[in-house]
Amino acid sequence: MTDMPPRGLEERLKDTRARLENDIDLWVATSGAEGGVHLIPLSYLWDGAAFLISTPRASVTGRNLLADGRVRLGLGPTRDVVIVDGVAEPVDVAELGQEAGDAFAAKTGFDPRELEQPYQYFRIRPQRTQAWREANELAGRGLMRDGVWLG
Repeated sequence: MTDMPPRGLEERLKDTRARLENDIDLWVATSGAEGGVHLIPLSYLWDGAAFLISTPRASVTGRNLLADGRVRLGLGPTRDVVIVDGVAEPVDVAELGQEAGDAFAAKTGFDPRELEQPYQYFRIRPQRTQAWREANELAGRGLMRDGVWLG
């Protein structure tokens, strides 16, 4: 436990946006009839409105997202967590564009376009975002609702 006072909405929004912009990896939780519930760490690129991830098209995560785009993302440690519920849309390499592909490769340190195994990009648009550090921040943890930032 910490003796730190709970952050207000503005500070929480600022901290969350900094995490989205500066972190490199996140946890991706998906579900599907065949693949079941699945959790995997992936690298991402945040463009200010959506996450861009890439995973093998034939992987459980890839199959789950192609079948049902609902996804939950987790960023940060358990005592300073950001949880994002979103919708993933597949983005083919041809539709991705050189600039986005290059930005993803520069941020994450790997370029799926150069791999022999077919990778699928997904653009994840947040619908709900929450952030909290300790129990004293559970109240007011909602930062985004229906895809719109609060405050």
